[in-house]
Amino acid sequence: MTRTVLLDAGTLGLLTAPPLRQDAHACSQWLAGLIRAKVRVLIPEITDYELWRELLRAGKTRSVQRLDALGDATEYLPITTPAMRRAAELWAQARQQGQPTAADNTIDADMILAAQALTLEIPDVVIATTNVGHLARFVPAESWQSIVP
Repeated sequence: MTRTVLLDAGTLGLLTAPPLRQDAHACSQWLAGLIRAKVRVLIPEITDYELWRELLRAGKTRSVQRLDALGDATEYLPITTPAMRRAAELWAQARQQGQPTAADNTIDADMILAAQALTLEIPDVVIATTNVGHLARFVPAESWQSIVP
């Protein structure tokens, strides 16, 4: 069974950062290792949106080009209606438990990302993130550095 790794916005941001940055280079090497090992790597639509809007706002055209290029080596995971409905359930659950992951007036992209992972309904899925705390309450999530092929 092939492991499936979804990229969170923080990890995706490192992959599109200038390659001379040490952390960006390390993350790129990590991704290359996953791809060589035939790990299925997905860019969820919600993380693509989060990063795309920030790169456009900041005028980081080279990073936008790197984000586009990542599509050649990975798969894109579109947002579906079942994922959005599951995200709404997660959002409500977090608030009912008194542990929201974002302010009530935000879209809460973490819940959409978690729901995208859950609605894949595959056993070996993990979100590669730079912030394990919010996501790990709902779905398998690990620091990108700790995910090995």
